Amino acid sequence: METLANLESFIRSAECGSFSAAARRLGVTPAAISRNVAMLERNLGIRLFQRSSRSLALTEDGERFLGSVTDGVESIQSAIAGVTTHAGKPAGVLKVSMALTFGLDHVLPLLPAFMARYPDVQLDWSFENRQVDLISEGFDAAIGGGMELATGVIARRLAPLHVIAVASPGYLQDRQPPRQPHELATLDGISMRSAHTGRVRVWRMRNREGAETTLEHKARMVANDPEAICRAALMGLGVAMIAVPYVERHLESGALQRLLPDWHADLGAISLYFASQKLLPAKTRAFVDHVTAAFREQNLARRFSAEG
Repeated sequence: METLANLESFIRSAECGSFSAAARRLGVTPAAISRNVAMLERNLGIRLFQRSSRSLALTEDGERFLGSVTDGVESIQSAIAGVTTHAGKPAGVLKVSMALTFGLDHVLPLLPAFMARYPDVQLDWSFENRQVDLISEGFDAAIGGGMELATGVIARRLAPLHVIAVASPGYLQDRQPPRQPHELATLDGISMRSAHTGRVRVWRMRNREGAETTLEHKARMVANDPEAICRAALMGLGVAMIAVPYVERHLESGALQRLLPDWHADLGAISLYFASQKLLPAKTRAFVDHVTAAFREQNLARRFSAEG
């Protein structure tokens, strides 16, 4: 009878298209994945993959076998995850991705309570401003905004992702504050370069009454990182369009001032992304529940809203 490790190595290799990607997802070495698949092929007496130095493709036998075993293995994993959760013992390495500043300011402070409650969970966190592929890169969860949902990934909304216009008191000292979005064209702009297109971001703003307009923003400086844009605004280099979570503390301290308080750009939501609930390991379920409860208790959805 085949072991669960052999079967899971085969299924994840087929999903990811390589032994290396499957290894990252399962937290083992590529050699272990290759060995498990080879053992499975030997025991079945069939070749499951066509291998080359650059690709891994299922054979016809592999396609048929994958269709036969996937549901069964996933049901076993779901049962194991459910038992572990009900036993109150989430364990293992929890790999999570999020943007640096947002993670440091709003998620990292949640860890002491989480680690105290789940001492058998080991944290492996990546702080980076990019959209990760949860499945192929082996992440258990990611926190961010506007990520495309891949097959098998779902999103739990945490808070709105609203972008507002801000500037430092020093920059505004000898200037007339704008009363309408088109008046921003007369001020120095600190603009965002899109990570997807490489182009300067064009903002579509709307007000409380639902009116919309495209922002005319003179780009005096362009950057691809929200924290860099925030710091440039703090230095008095111009007006920045930036998401509320990045500037909340600076607005409270008075280091930055909000312009056009009735207007904002809506980029959707800050969400917590993770694999399908059916297959959710206990460690991931515990993390999802902990973060969503903390956001609710701290009322972050209201704090991050530009309409509050």
